[in-house]
Amino acid sequence: MLNNQQIIISGLGGQGVLFITKLLAGAAMADNLPVLTSETHGMAQRGGNVISYLKIGDFSGPLIRPATADALIALKAESFAHHSYFLKPGGLAVVNSPDPVEDDRYRVFCGNATALAEEAGNVRSENVAMLGFFMGAIKDDTPVFNPDTLARMIKEKFQAKPAVATNVLSLLEAGMQLYQKR
Repeated sequence: MLNNQQIIISGLGGQGVLFITKLLAGAAMADNLPVLTSETHGMAQRGGNVISYLKIGDFSGPLIRPATADALIALKAESFAHHSYFLKPGGLAVVNSPDPVEDDRYRVFCGNATALAEEAGNVRSENVAMLGFFMGAIKDDTPVFNPDTLARMIKEKFQAKPAVATNVLSLLEAGMQLYQKR
């Protein structure tokens, strides 16, 4: 039986919120799971807040109500501050921050995905490192996403650019390892 999941992905315009959402939704659909998505772009083109809703399971509408999300992927610490109210008590938050973010209402894990992306030579890929960090965090907790399926989705997306696919997969793995090292 499928464990319904509601996930918020939050960041600033240009950070790849929609890319992460599409990858996760695609991986879930490839594993024959029911998926609903929706997003709010706001001032996305000017670096404003972008929030994406991802629901996996038996749901009738795509939006997530406050205090009901199982997880939050925050691509910036400010994104956690702006959107943590979507999390249910005890919900999981992964935050791209070199510094700890304290909030005793939720299970909050911080990792410096920006540094990983810089080490890889592409700061614009911090979203992929955060996706890996999220995958590491949910590995034992909520195994809704199959890492092999996600890797296959990445390879398919970048099939015309195998070097890019290799880079993205390496950053995904680095993000997963970052979670293990925390």
